[in-house]
Amino acid sequence: MATRLNAWLQRGWRVLRQLSGDDAYERYLAHHAAHHANTSPLPRKEFFQRQQQQKWNGIKRCC
Repeated sequence: MATRLNAWLQRGWRVLRQLSGDDAYERYLAHHAAHHANTSPLPRKEFFQRQQQQKWNGIKRCC
């Protein structure tokens, strides 16, 4: 029973991290390893700085 609860909680935690974007760097590293193995990945800090720039640069309005 405890192992099922633990597995359910771990799965829920993974889903929550995906929905919030908290696992973005880990997903980036997996993609980078699979598709760009001949180059080194961005450090965590630079990755998040670029993410913030993409998100907040430019016009952000509905109309």
